[in-house]
Order: sequence, then structure tokens, then C-alpha cells
Amino acid sequence: MQDYDDATAFLGHWGPFQQSVFFLLSASILPNGFGAFSLVFLTDMPSHHCLVPEVNLTQEWNEAIIPIKVVNGKQELSSCSRYRLDVVRNLSAQGYIPGRDVNLTDLEQEDCVDGWSYSKDIYRSTIVSEFDLVCGEQWKQPFTSTIYFLGVLAGSFISGQVSDRFGRKPVLFATLAIQTIFSFVGIFAPSWTVLSIILFISGLGQISNYVSAFVLGTEILAGNVRVLFSSLGVCMGFALGYMMLPLFAYFLRDWKSLLLALSVPGVIYLPAWWFIPESPRWLLTQGRVEEAEAIVRHAAKKNKVEAPQVLFEDYNYEHYNVFYLLRTTNIRNTTVTLCLVWFTVSIGYFGLSLNTSRLHANPYLSCFIAAAVEVPSYISSWLALRYLPRRLSVICVLLLGGVSLYFVQLVPQGLSYLSIALEMLGKYGLTACTSLIFVYTAELYPTVLRNTTTGVCATLSRVGSCIAPFVFELSVYFKYLPYILLGTLAIVSAFATFFLPESFGRPLPQTIEQMHKKERGCWHPHYDSEDVILATSLCREQTMIVILKMVKF
Repeated sequence: MQDYDDATAFLGHWGPFQQSVFFLLSASILPNGFGAFSLVFLTDMPSHHCLVPEVNLTQEWNEAIIPIKVVNGKQELSSCSRYRLDVVRNLSAQGYIPGRDVNLTDLEQEDCVDGWSYSKDIYRSTIVSEFDLVCGEQWKQPFTSTIYFLGVLAGSFISGQVSDRFGRKPVLFATLAIQTIFSFVGIFAPSWTVLSIILFISGLGQISNYVSAFVLGTEILAGNVRVLFSSLGVCMGFALGYMMLPLFAYFLRDWKSLLLALSVPGVIYLPAWWFIPESPRWLLTQGRVEEAEAIVRHAAKKNKVEAPQVLFEDYNYEHYNVFYLLRTTNIRNTTVTLCLVWFTVSIGYFGLSLNTSRLHANPYLSCFIAAAVEVPSYISSWLALRYLPRRLSVICVLLLGGVSLYFVQLVPQGLSYLSIALEMLGKYGLTACTSLIFVYTAELYPTVLRNTTTGVCATLSRVGSCIAPFVFELSVYFKYLPYILLGTLAIVSAFATFFLPESFGRPLPQTIEQMHKKERGCWHPHYDSEDVILATSLCREQTMIVILKMVKF
């Protein structure tokens, strides 16, 4: 069967057509950077204590009615109790002075029956203060993030199947619309339950948009431009949205205004429907050869090159479902290993990202630092994708992330900034792996399974993101338990990655047969004279990797 990259080589790699696809798809990822971590601010818990209604109390009793507790060696006002109001009111009326005439430890306490008073030093309002997700209802605060990521999980599973059935482009814009509409609708939620349902649906659109844009760009672009898009284009679009989030949150300090602002980019982007084409590769798998040829001829016209009279010949694809990923031993082992790596990266990446509000007294600065760390990590992953073997790159960044998180427990308490630096170094490694593993997965699987596989792996990874909001809650049992858990997962995944096949320097497989040949090392790609090529062993017993550079003769 004719190779797609060969059939479209006359287009070149970086003409006006490829440039428009590259930048428009990269820009479509911006709302994902906003939405994924808006929960850091939406669900943050302001300082709070029991509300004391307007009653006739002396100033001394107004200041003393909230008990003082020692938390981590520091005295703090109790968040969930107060001294009984009727008792305090009687003592105040009789002229008793707290601490002098009355021993406060002897007074009976009660729950916050009149509600809570929330500090407005950082936020005017959050979901927590809006719906009182504190004390007995505090479990709902991390669970809100879990519900959002459950939507992301559902979207990961559904989007791959739907995208393979109906196309990359319709799913991209439909899920972008879902994400935008439900971010806006959330403003009017009358209760936490309704808001949770809305967040679930918004999360469903969030990951589906990301995966569809990634696969669409991967299938349209070719050569080094594909690597640039997969590593820097998509990921830097996400990082830029992530870095803009604390800026929006700083100036819009109530959760409803923030949700409104986050829904605007999606509205602006919807007209791009008329400028982004469907994937010709996908059209060919559906037997829609004429539509695929029309898109390629339009690209040729835009790039001012002449297309051959016959573009595609002998394009007949079998159709596969998700269960084919488990049918053969080779594909099953590859899929299970990739799912483990995706899970590890997701639980680590989102766990560390959602923990940023605890790193520094200023949550906006903490969030910006965590977002800024992603820029050098994506640049590093791009360089690794361009010059280094995929398997080696993934193993190295996983070990970097895992070892850094292990070292956090060794830092003395007085060196808090060193702990933050190690945590950010761990996030650097896991973030780089996020970029690498997307590309690695797409390169290992053929067109007929690529989007399905990405969706399945993303689904398993979102199980990790659903658990992530609770990971750092484990610190109540042992302060460093979250770091030990994440570090262990990263090191185990690095070991498992050693058994994956290599894909560096090889064109995307079109069929299942080509994938099997790639795993055996028998599929010979077509090399350009200036490409850096990886020559891997043809037999399983050989483990030495040699990097060759093609030389013009």
C-alpha cells in the first residue's frame, strides 16, 4: 500500500498550509491550560472561622469566642467550633473578663451553627466559601476536582471512539463548544451538586478537545514539523494558557468572574472551523479518497506547488475497535506498559500542580512558578524528540522526576525553598514526560488505531488525575508519603518503559502489519540526508543503541 508521507511529500513541510494548521491547532489548546488548573483557585479554601451573629458582647468576648488551637506548632483560630454563644452572652452580660475571671478551657464548645466567616485577603469568593465546603463538608473540596477529572476520564474514553468514527475535526470543535458553554453555565449553579454536574461535563470536553487537536495535527503535519507541533506547539499552547491563569485569577478574585473569563477564549476560537481541515489520513481510512484528495490539492494550491494527477492509490483499510489493543501479545504488552506510564505521569503531574497553592503564601505566585516550570520542560522534550531515542528520553525524565521527589524527605525543615525546588524539579521531569509520551504513543500505533489508543491511554491516565486531588491529603498520616508514592510510581514506570519498542527516525505506521514490523525492527523507513537516524537492534538480544548521521556523498 502506498505510504501517505510519500504521496504528500510534494507539499513540503512548512508551507502556508502547514503554518496555519500548526498555529490554529496550538491556539486551540489555550482553553485547556485555563480550565485544567482553574480548580486551584476555584476550590481553594480561604481562612475561616465560625460566624458570630450580631449580639451584645463586649470587645473582649468578641475576640475570645473563637477557641485557639495549635496546628503544626502555630496558634490558629479554630475553623470549625466556637464557645457556646448563650454561655458567652451570659458571661459577657455579667461583666466577666475572659482569661481572668473565666478559664476558657472549661467552657463548652459548639459547631458553627450560624455559618462561617471567610477571609477576603486573597479571594472575594471561591466555591468553598460560596457553598460552605468546610468542616463536616470539607471532603467535597477535593472531591470537586475529582468530579471534574471523572469527566475528563469519560471524555478520554469516549473521544477516541467518537473521533475514529466521525472524524477529528467535528469532535475537536464539538468538545471545544461543550467546554466553553458549560464553563459559562457554571456561573449560575445554585448548589454544589449542580455545579459538580456542570464541571463533570466541562471536563468531558476538556480532554477530548486536547486529544483531537493533538491527533489531527500529528496526522496532517510531517517530518520535523510534526515533532515540533507534538512537543512545543501543543504543549506550549497549554503552558501559555496555564501561565495566564494566575494573571486572570489575580484580577478576578471571585470564582464566577473567573469562570466567565475562562469561557471567552473558546468563543473567539469557534470561527476557526472554516480554516482547519479534516485529517486526510482519517478520510482515507474511511474510504473517502476524493475528500482527502480535495484537501491535499487545496494545500498544494495554498503552498503554490503542483499536485500530481493521481495522489492516492490502493488505500484500503480494515477497521478495528478498542478490543484489538488486547488481541495480540505484542500490542497488548505495549498498550499495558503505555497505560502505566500515562497513569504515573498524570497522577504525578496533576497532584503536584493542584498542590501549588500550598507551596507559598501567595497562591498566584505559586501557580505562576508551577506553570513557568513547564516552558523549559517542553523545550527539553522538543530537543529530546528531535535528537534522542524516545525510549531513552522517557526513562531519563521519569527517573529525574522520581528521584527528585524522593529527595524531598531528606531536606531539613528550615530549608523550605530547597523542598520547593526539588518538587518543581520533579514536576519538570513529569511535565517533560507528558509531552514525550503523547508523541511516543502516536508514533507506535497505526492510523487505524492511533486515536483509539491515545484515547484509551488518556482514559487510564485520567484515573490518575481523579486520584490526584487526594494524594497530598495522605500527608496527614506521614508528611512525605505523597512524595514517596509519586516517586515510586515514576521509577517503576521508567523500568517498564525499557521494554517498549523504539520509534525514533521512522515514519508513522499506516497498518497493523507495519506496526508489527516496527516492533521487530524490520520496517525500513525512508531517510533524508540531513536527518539524525536511530539504528536499533534487529534482534531482541541486542541492546546497544547507535545513532548514525546520514552523510551526503
